Amino acid sequence: MAADTIKVTLVKSGIGKDRRMRETLKGLGLTRLHKTVELKNTAAIRGMISKVSFLVKID
Repeated sequence: MAADTIKVTLVKSGIGKDRRMRETLKGLGLTRLHKTVELKNTAAIRGMISKVSFLVKID
């Protein structure tokens, strides 16, 4: 089951970024710095991660 999920950690703040980037972070469930969430490995989630890739770390 581990291959079906992606762990994503917020490492940089969304403050000062575009509203859509902040909403993407919120949609991923990343609301605080250093928060880690485990998400399903789908095309939609991977697309959201790619939009904010400079703000997050993928584990």
